[in-house]
Amino acid sequence: MIGILILGQKEIAEGLIHAVEHTLGRRPPAIEAVAIDYQQPPERLAEQLRASLARVDQGDGVLILADIFGTTHTNVACRFVRRGRIELISGASLPMLLRALTYRHLDLPELVDRALMGGFNGIICAGNQGTGTAPEGKDRP
Repeated sequence: MIGILILGQKEIAEGLIHAVEHTLGRRPPAIEAVAIDYQQPPERLAEQLRASLARVDQGDGVLILADIFGTTHTNVACRFVRRGRIELISGASLPMLLRALTYRHLDLPELVDRALMGGFNGIICAGNQGTGTAPEGKDRP
């Protein structure tokens, strides 16, 4: 089973796990949240991430889901990325996390694809529901 580590500002990371617990009725195994403390130096954050990665790693790899790319915490997390072993996706959302949990028995590259699709498919403009077009005629990704 692929471990999942969620990084996010303040309560975002743990909030996603609480939402999963509510949706599934239980806390899935091998999942952990890291709430970012902006007063913490990057070196301390790296130590925290290393320890969290070790706790969630079940031997099949780890998927890191982060709130936003380019922040200190995602930059530090990028140091741990190893293709096919530890991957990072930013823009974490509940649909993305639920999809990752559903397919975590697959290999890591396939799980990344499924999680990304969960994130993409979770973005819906209610006013365009059923039209098949993006707002203002813009192309969809």
